[in-house]
Amino acid sequence: MPNTGNKRTEISSLGEFGLIDDLMSTFTNRQPTTLKGVGDDAAVIKNDKETTVVSTDLLIEGVHFDLTYAPLKHLGYKAAAVNFSDMAAMNVKPQQIVIGIALSNRFSLEAIEEFYAGLRFACEEFEVDLIGGDTTSSQSGLMISITVMGQADKDEIVYRSGAQENDLVCVTGDLGAAYTGLLLLEREKQEFLANPNMQPDLQGFDYVLQRQLKPTPRVDMVDIFAQLKIKPTSMIDISDGLASEILHICKESKKGCHLYDNKIPIDPTTCTAADLFKINPLVAALNGGEDYELLFTVKQEDFDKINGIAGISIIGHITEENAGCMLVPTNGPMVPITAQGWDSFREN
Repeated sequence: MPNTGNKRTEISSLGEFGLIDDLMSTFTNRQPTTLKGVGDDAAVIKNDKETTVVSTDLLIEGVHFDLTYAPLKHLGYKAAAVNFSDMAAMNVKPQQIVIGIALSNRFSLEAIEEFYAGLRFACEEFEVDLIGGDTTSSQSGLMISITVMGQADKDEIVYRSGAQENDLVCVTGDLGAAYTGLLLLEREKQEFLANPNMQPDLQGFDYVLQRQLKPTPRVDMVDIFAQLKIKPTSMIDISDGLASEILHICKESKKGCHLYDNKIPIDPTTCTAADLFKINPLVAALNGGEDYELLFTVKQEDFDKINGIAGISIIGHITEENAGCMLVPTNGPMVPITAQGWDSFREN
């Protein structure tokens, strides 16, 4: 329950999702058209024939992005892409967005036009309409809020809460690349601050840098699932790291899981970059975040449909709740999965 007395509770002690749980604990959905509220990648609203799916993301300079190394055109694209990813996680294609933007006087018209050029490119690539928004001034840099909307048959929407025991746990693409790309950019920033005449040393790392600066939302999976005649039993996008996301699915589904470390897909360039920073690539995959791939579960009977599909990896299975959420290493005992990825309110 929200605190109404004199006691002071630090938000950092709750973290982002603890804060959301606390703030929403006194709210009750009263409208019969509200099919899904807080607790998934998007809200779902009933219409006469189809349902409307809505999600929003807030990006704050100095918290979510650093303009030292994030070009404004890339930032515009990424701001749209992360919202499109939330739609894909519901098995829905994005259709419209509205944007709210606050900017300080250090930004010129030409600079903001660069941001909107990236935003426009993302909208064109995924056939999404920008239909409105708001602009205002800011005393503290650049702030961006985007709300995305889509429509779908309610029976095609996928939630986090549908995973069943023995379902296969699958993931698209590869993981950890965006985090290692961020590490490289942060390293170069520190080198630049120490010596403004330095030349960036990023050769050979184009892949991980693109994954950080210009991620691709997996909207394509909506059509792929339809072609395969598969409806995932649960799904979420990987914004905060694989560990955090599988825990969300298991919490909402009231289940456990086994994930196999040797099945988690990691690109060789990610391994090379991780080696530079003396970290295990698996740590980047589990806790790095911002890959914006899809983590989903399917029924055992769909194994033949999903097995061998390029770009999809089966990395584990769902267990009963009391078995816990466990990582199964190639050698050694199982270890509990813990969420150590990005949380904007905790000390990271």
